Amino acid sequence: MSDYKWPLMKNSISLWDRIQLAKFVLTSDKFTQGKNVERFEKEWSNWLGCRYSLFVTSGSTANFLLVSAIVEKYGLQKGDKVLVPSCTWVTNINPIIQLGLTPIFCDVNLENYSFDLDNLKTISDIHPDIKLVFVTHLLGIPAEVEKYKKILPNALFIDDVCESHGCLDGSGNKIGKNSLGATFSFYFGHHMSTVEGGMISTDSWELYDLMKMKRSHGLARVSDQFKHYQNQNPEIEKSFLFVSDGYNFRNTEFGAVLGLSQLKRLDNFINNRDRTYSRFVEIMSSPKNRDNFYPIVYNEGNSCFCFPFICKTKEIKTRLISLLNKYKIEYRPVVGGNLLRQPYLKGYSIIGKTKNLNVDILHENGIYIGNNQFVSSKDMNLLEKILGEL
Repeated sequence: MSDYKWPLMKNSISLWDRIQLAKFVLTSDKFTQGKNVERFEKEWSNWLGCRYSLFVTSGSTANFLLVSAIVEKYGLQKGDKVLVPSCTWVTNINPIIQLGLTPIFCDVNLENYSFDLDNLKTISDIHPDIKLVFVTHLLGIPAEVEKYKKILPNALFIDDVCESHGCLDGSGNKIGKNSLGATFSFYFGHHMSTVEGGMISTDSWELYDLMKMKRSHGLARVSDQFKHYQNQNPEIEKSFLFVSDGYNFRNTEFGAVLGLSQLKRLDNFINNRDRTYSRFVEIMSSPKNRDNFYPIVYNEGNSCFCFPFICKTKEIKTRLISLLNKYKIEYRPVVGGNLLRQPYLKGYSIIGKTKNLNVDILHENGIYIGNNQFVSSKDMNLLEKILGEL
């Protein structure tokens, strides 16, 4: 049990979810990937508005599987360049390195924490041969993907929406609906939970079919083109015919049962988060808070993950942390901060920009506290009081 009075996240798995899971355990004989996984994938696709989805073991394996399939389907070569933000979760970056591609890091902006447009334009001039752009929609805020596509019109674009379920693009569509590939996480701390788990969504049948095989060791028998692969390889036993390198990223029926139960409430979860986000923006717009913090911009289409505080100075951050500890409010740095300061990434740099990095401001002066469907008006009044003390 947490000592925090305001933790990053409270348990979203309700008694009703547990009853559904218990009923399934008591009445079923198959617990590995099966019909509930298929049903969860279809219902998730319907909710998002896309054609195909794949349930996997985590948002991190979703990222890896998607990038691996992109490499194979589009013929990316070792060393090909992939544009990534300098502030994101590490498992957006790791698959790029692990699959032999070259990450090109871009500075971020201080409004939606995605790519800094000026730096992005500089990078596109220096590296016009970027093949893939992996956009992170950070902290529940939709990134401006259409602007990035105009700067890099020849690149492929994929989306990490792991902590931003239901955020909207400029046309009012859920991010991921029209994506070549979009990843989502159902980890405990996110909008809905299957304990561990993730999803990849796409409108490309070819990419979906390839990912379906790669999720299951590369086995042809899970493909919609199984007969075609059999005819091409008649000398190989069809049950163990492998047509791609693959992994075991399959999830279980347990996770799918929880996902099906929670998905029914996801829109309400998002609405509750957005209501407190609106109050947070209002609180942060007071004159005293504007003196202490970089502006919090109200982003249309937000699906709020947390409340970020980007302090004007390190001293303000220190005082804020002291108050959060006093009132037992859990906090974190802004994701990984400047990832290029992490020990294993110190050999990389941000192309075309070495000074006055926005990502360093996030790294040195930024923290966040949890926003979730359980945050109340009483909690928001406490937050306003704390900021008044600051």
